[in-house]
Amino acid sequence: MPVFAANLTMMFSEWDFLDRFDAAADAGFSAVEYLFPYEAAPDAIAERLARNNLRQALFNLPPGDWGAGERGIAALPGRFDDLKADVERALDYAAATGVGRLHLMAGIADPHDQEAAASYRRSVTYTAGRLAEKGVDLLLEPINGRNMPGYFLNDFAIAERLIAECGLPNLKLQFDIYHRQILHGDVTMALRRLLPITGHIQIAGVPSRNEPDGEELNYPYLFGEIDRLGYDRFIGCEYVPRGQTLDGLGWFKPFARS
Repeated sequence: MPVFAANLTMMFSEWDFLDRFDAAADAGFSAVEYLFPYEAAPDAIAERLARNNLRQALFNLPPGDWGAGERGIAALPGRFDDLKADVERALDYAAATGVGRLHLMAGIADPHDQEAAASYRRSVTYTAGRLAEKGVDLLLEPINGRNMPGYFLNDFAIAERLIAECGLPNLKLQFDIYHRQILHGDVTMALRRLLPITGHIQIAGVPSRNEPDGEELNYPYLFGEIDRLGYDRFIGCEYVPRGQTLDGLGWFKPFARS
């Protein structure tokens, strides 16, 4: 049976950030993820995880200056020293939360720019190596241009090729089904082919990015297929509720912990 992780950046936004851990546990989730933890202290997050018997599925390394429009710095030439400092900051949170996977955002850059491509490969190789020392996997996620215009890593084939070329055992694909459907479609066949290199799956309704309970994708079928394929890691619920979070959890009731 899939193990779902509530995304506390998008879900349970009716609560303050730290209180979202309590709300997710009360709703039956056994794991959580979020985009960024860095406005809360590591020990405060660790306490909420322990209090609620929650596992930390995933979070992102620092993305640069989010307010100024940065969406990661890995592909930005001249930012390597910043990236190295960001890796150490993320590892402090990884140690506190026990997370086993971190996502590195590429940034806004032309995917055909050779300098950006070289910067990205260097950043990925360095970060994966540093995380491996701590037993943590590094994830790469292709993101569609509708939601994030100009994002450097916008193609699953590019991510797949880079993972193969690097040959690093802790470098994995973050397979976001929502982004996959918008970018390429063919979700089921892609899951079957790419699952061996996949470290994390995320879900949302397409095209709304709301609850995974209708629209273009047959999620009950996809959940069954993911089970059939033997995937035993987390599925992140990276969706924006249509209304109040609790009102939209009908799809989740069969999977909630008692």
